[in-house]
Amino acid sequence: MSTGRQWSGVTSDEPACSIERSLQTLGERWSLLVLREVFAGKHRFAEIQSSLGIASNLLSARLKLLVESGVLSTQTYREPGSRPRQSYHLTQAGRELRVVLAALQQWGDRHHPRPSGPSAFRRTRSTGRPVHVGFLDDDGREVPASDVAMLGDTAART
Repeated sequence: MSTGRQWSGVTSDEPACSIERSLQTLGERWSLLVLREVFAGKHRFAEIQSSLGIASNLLSARLKLLVESGVLSTQTYREPGSRPRQSYHLTQAGRELRVVLAALQQWGDRHHPRPSGPSAFRRTRSTGRPVHVGFLDDDGREVPASDVAMLGDTAART
């Protein structure tokens, strides 16, 4: 936990870099794999644990962090004869991570392919046509990655 001064919800020792701040929530491999399972429709602890083969203490820690970070929310459910339990659902912030997971999948398929081919394909729901992750300008036109500069905060304002 941070021990720095706090103002406007930000601590003085919080990283300035948005990538570093994102990695505080998403930088551990299990976090992204948990999200993959929730995107695939698995919402209960036992479903996620069974699918991933993750230890329950690790899964509990990942789910807690994702909920505290606003990526997942919980809903209480109860099976007949059982105690109430939590199911896990994507928040708006969580749903926006679909493009991050798709970019990781696309990169892995290109740079670390399986001999048998991709484990999943990205397609439009409406037409079934293939899609890829890329950069778009504010007019909706694709921009080659080589033409994208990651500028510091002062350069981005000019």
